[in-house]
Amino acid sequence: MNISNSTELICFAILSIVVILGSLGVILLRNIVYSAFLLGGVFMAVAGLYLLLNASFVAAAQVLVYVGAVNVLILFAIMLVNKKEELKPIKSLQIRRILSAIVCSGLLLLLIRVDLTTPWDIPGPAAIGEQATERIGEHLFTDYLLPFELASVLLLMAMIGAIVLARRDVLVSDVGTGDSVDQSLIEKSNTPLLIDESSS
Repeated sequence: MNISNSTELICFAILSIVVILGSLGVILLRNIVYSAFLLGGVFMAVAGLYLLLNASFVAAAQVLVYVGAVNVLILFAIMLVNKKEELKPIKSLQIRRILSAIVCSGLLLLLIRVDLTTPWDIPGPAAIGEQATERIGEHLFTDYLLPFELASVLLLMAMIGAIVLARRDVLVSDVGTGDSVDQSLIEKSNTPLLIDESSS
């Protein structure tokens, strides 16, 4: 084994560990903002794995689309919509966790079985070299133009929805009818976290 192969294996191991630990952090951390930042780290590590496979265009698309658009959109939605409210306890939470663990374990075993039973050493199609980016661009703007544009429209709709949800308590009158809006129906009155006992 030469230096290049050993370096590639070390980079693959580091990126794989980052992906695994980051994914666990995304689903196990209680702070949703930390989970969103860890999700961005997972996306960056996946882009690094694409670079190890000499798929530079896919790695750049991973960073631009998932880190630069999807993850930033998630962070915006969290920071705009996240209210300082006391969460109510969820009924039968332990049963839900057990069922989720069973489903996730089954999917993990299925992936491991596919990994172990698939002959990965079959040679793939011949590489087209520098024409790969040009070929992908042709497909994006011809065959896959409609799904590409629909994805951008969905992201825009999600951003507008997050802004509307975050600013709904500012509206004092209905936009369509002009009638006054009862704010108690929109936002629940919250008990303040810090109570000044000296004033009572």
